[in-house]
Amino acid sequence: MVTFTERIGRSVGFILDKIVWVVTLIGVSPNTLTLIGLVINVIAAYLLANGRFFEAGLVVIGAGLFDMIDGRVARAMNSDTKFGAFFDSVIDRFSDVVLFIGLIVHYARTSQISYVLITCIVLMGAVMTSYARARAESIIPKCKIGFTERPERIVLLIVGALFNRMAAVLWLMAILSNWTVIDRIIYTWKETKAMEQRNRSQSA
Repeated sequence: MVTFTERIGRSVGFILDKIVWVVTLIGVSPNTLTLIGLVINVIAAYLLANGRFFEAGLVVIGAGLFDMIDGRVARAMNSDTKFGAFFDSVIDRFSDVVLFIGLIVHYARTSQISYVLITCIVLMGAVMTSYARARAESIIPKCKIGFTERPERIVLLIVGALFNRMAAVLWLMAILSNWTVIDRIIYTWKETKAMEQRNRSQSA
């Protein structure tokens, strides 16, 4: 029996497939879609900077649509390349940073200095979460662990914007994002220690 969640997943998948079909037919490249997503996030950042959180939340949802389809379009057009994956990852970091800059500007303009600091801590955690994984995976096979990655951060940001709970969401992201970095450091330390022990055993 198909569950309600599965039905929602199938419905969303069906809609995305139709959008991908149209975009592929038009011939828009995946990298162009990635850039459009960044532009939309810049608009969302402007709205955040001006305290228009609800509108910003809706715009971030729109940007997320492009984030969901660029990879699908790449596969549909047989243009799924290593550079495309790299480009998508780099532009995602720009999108993350620009949204938090929008919040920092808003809190600075309204003299909420404590939330300027909290948003900076969230931004630090967001950047370091990605960096920690990238750096770890240069020495160990995988390091995709922790509480929050980009999808979770975006969902939390949307929830905070749409339901006027941004302050609570920022506190949550500040804790979880930076804990994810710590978790990845500990995991990488354990994995490298295990690798060194295996190498010593093999050379003995």
